[in-house]
This record gives sequence, C-alpha cells and structure tokens, in this order.
Amino acid sequence: MLKTILLVEDNEDDVVFMRRAIKHAAVTESVQVVTDGQDAVDYLAGIGKFEDRRQYPMPRIVLLDLKLPRKGGLEVLQWIRSQPRLSRIIVLVLSTSRERSDIVKAYELGANAFLVKPPAYQQLAEMVEAIKIFWLGFNEFVLPE
Repeated sequence: MLKTILLVEDNEDDVVFMRRAIKHAAVTESVQVVTDGQDAVDYLAGIGKFEDRRQYPMPRIVLLDLKLPRKGGLEVLQWIRSQPRLSRIIVLVLSTSRERSDIVKAYELGANAFLVKPPAYQQLAEMVEAIKIFWLGFNEFVLPE
C-alpha cells in the first residue's frame, strides 16, 4: 500500500517549500496536495474526483493549514474528528497563526499537534525532519479502512 501525506495548503510557495523540505528529509511517503478545505474533505471522504483510492490513497498524516478557501482548516478538522472512520487519523495543523484562540481551538477539535510555519527554509527542513522521525518513525497508528 502506498504511504501518503495529505498536504492541505493554498499558498503555492508554501507547497513548493514543503515539497522541497520533504524531499530533503528523504521522506518516503508520497505527497498529495489539495488547495482548499472542501477538497480536503472530499479527498478524505473519497468522493467526487477523489473516488479512486489507488490514485488518491488514504493518508497516514494530514498537514492542515488553517486559512483556506471554501472551508477553513478548523472546519476541516472538526469534520475529520466527527467521522468514525477518520477520527484517529493524524492531523498536524501547520499555520502561520500564533493566535492563542487558534491553538486552543485546534487542540479542542482534536489536532495531534499545532506547528507554526517557520520563517526560513532551514527551519522548515528541520521541522519536516522532526515530523519524519516522530510521526512517521516512532509513532504507531492504524490507517482508516
């Protein structure tokens, strides 16, 4: 089974830098990118253009931005946690926000971690390396069926 990370990010530059950092860290999971919250829901539900699970496999981890078009990241997180099949999927919020209210709400809704996007590529590369070591290495989890 293909191991996948779902990156939910609407900023093209952030997608490019994240892909570069993932490659730099030698992360073996493939990366699927959706650019708005509604597409994230559709991807995880396996509906619409995301029906083919061979092409759009269930991710091991969701990297979720908060400020998204159509459906915000917190709404997506709330939806994920309300789905019995997805309730245990790893969701790492990755945002520029340091607002206490965003952090508190993300944890209340069931985020596994709240990571602030670093301002420099080197720090992003270190963050991705840490994600690789902990979430993809040491952490044990079960993919939704």
